[in-house]
Amino acid sequence: MPAPTEITCAQLARLVGTPEAPVLVDLRDDAAYARDPRLLPASRRYAPDSVIAWGPLLARRKSVLIGDSADAHGMAAWLRANATPAEVLEGGFDAWREGGGLLMNPGKCPRRDPDGRTVWVTRLRPKIDRIACPWLIRRFIDPDALFLYVPQAEVAAVAERSGGAAFDVDGVFWSHRGEACTFDTMLQEFGLESPTLARLAAIVCAADTDRLDTAPQAAGLLAASLGLSRMYRDDLEQLDASMPLYDAFYRWARDAVDEGHTWPARR
Repeated sequence: MPAPTEITCAQLARLVGTPEAPVLVDLRDDAAYARDPRLLPASRRYAPDSVIAWGPLLARRKSVLIGDSADAHGMAAWLRANATPAEVLEGGFDAWREGGGLLMNPGKCPRRDPDGRTVWVTRLRPKIDRIACPWLIRRFIDPDALFLYVPQAEVAAVAERSGGAAFDVDGVFWSHRGEACTFDTMLQEFGLESPTLARLAAIVCAADTDRLDTAPQAAGLLAASLGLSRMYRDDLEQLDASMPLYDAFYRWARDAVDEGHTWPARR
């Protein structure tokens, strides 16, 4: 049975990828990280002996610490004493991995800006991929990621000057590959392999490439996305408004694929 200040892998798995997900802090030392240089989705690595430096960055945000039991419990206690709710993952990284928990490869992430955010640059007026990819990044890669929507001709220059990564434009790493869309590319490169995300990716790709016959839900995603693009002139406002839409598709893909609805109810 977990301690009162611990969260189990099963409990955390239900939160990962949702708006309620806590901040995940990986406290493994360099040797442990070298043995498996993957991270729990959307987690950040911090040194356990410098909590005074990184602790304030959590700013009262609910957090889960992942690492050696003594280090993690000590840091969590320090955070709680400074008004930041913090729990420890029961069993740490090894328990998460051995239980089949989702892991991501952070090696392809762009460098972070002075505020610790990854920066991503793409074309103005998003519809599908340029909203789906930011949703994926904020839910599974970097919750604080910064997105810059600029004229297509300026994407490369802005990405270079900002130190960000261009995406969903021709000729860049983060883009379509054959019949796969940019969302598929990100799943592949970050190693985010799960039936739920694969199911969602099929819908995103079908809507983004106008192959609506390949996923029944794609027509609904396309219609909602086109409607949102007309509701908002500001692309960042459109992104904020669209996040719950993708949250809903994710929860359907995870929890409700076998559920239907009829009215009146069949007798």
